[in-house]
Amino acid sequence: MPKTPPSKFTPRPNLKRDRKGLVIINTGNGKGKSTAGFGMMLRAWGRGMGTMAVQFIKSEKSMYGEQMAAEKLGIEVISSGRGFTWTSKDLTEDESLAQNGWNIAKEKINSGDYSLILLDEITYPISFGWIDIDEVIEVLKNKPEMLHVVLTGRDAEPKLVEFADLVTEMKEVKHPYAEQGIQAQKGVEF
Repeated sequence: MPKTPPSKFTPRPNLKRDRKGLVIINTGNGKGKSTAGFGMMLRAWGRGMGTMAVQFIKSEKSMYGEQMAAEKLGIEVISSGRGFTWTSKDLTEDESLAQNGWNIAKEKINSGDYSLILLDEITYPISFGWIDIDEVIEVLKNKPEMLHVVLTGRDAEPKLVEFADLVTEMKEVKHPYAEQGIQAQKGVEF
């Protein structure tokens, strides 16, 4: 006997045929926000779409797995941070780097050269007040019509969440670092 889907699933709405570039946010205290963003970037690249990323916290010196993969695939990733800002001794430099990253991001968004742009960990400099949220929303309002922009990081501002088309909140249920003292694993977390 064939199984039927549980009634808790909502049927799909009557979908419009129109398409538009989406503003997507991956936020929350759980793991996987950047991973999901890079996964979307990889999916777009696989479809022949122009894609790139600006990383607002990670340093180009760190060479995380996603940075190495993007380099091998010819996907541009610009890192405009120095690492984990919350341990920084010179926040003015971190703020300047974040502003520089935002200026690059605006240029890339407005260029019309891309189908998907990832703004990785941008919620942090927004919440620190280093990047003006109203300016971010204004740039996203005026982006090329078919451009998808993915923003990641914890504590996405409510104003940004309200503006976005799709918001996913990652929730930590269990984590080996917090519960078992297991360090971050190469290829899994970096």
